[in-house]
Amino acid sequence: MKKFEYKTFKTRPKGIWQSALDTQELELYLNKLGNEGWELVSAIGTNSGGATNEIVFLFKREKLG
Repeated sequence: MKKFEYKTFKTRPKGIWQSALDTQELELYLNKLGNEGWELVSAIGTNSGGATNEIVFLFKREKLG
């Protein structure tokens, strides 16, 4: 039977309207996790008053051993 482990991380958009996201930095981090075997399962944005407060990323990978 396959077993999985999970990882989360969150980031906050920057800028006056919280609309700026450093996509190059995010891409580097996502590629790093992909190289470690992590697969992105979901990304969920939380907001308040129409502005995104944070984005939560959920990853999984098969547990070894």
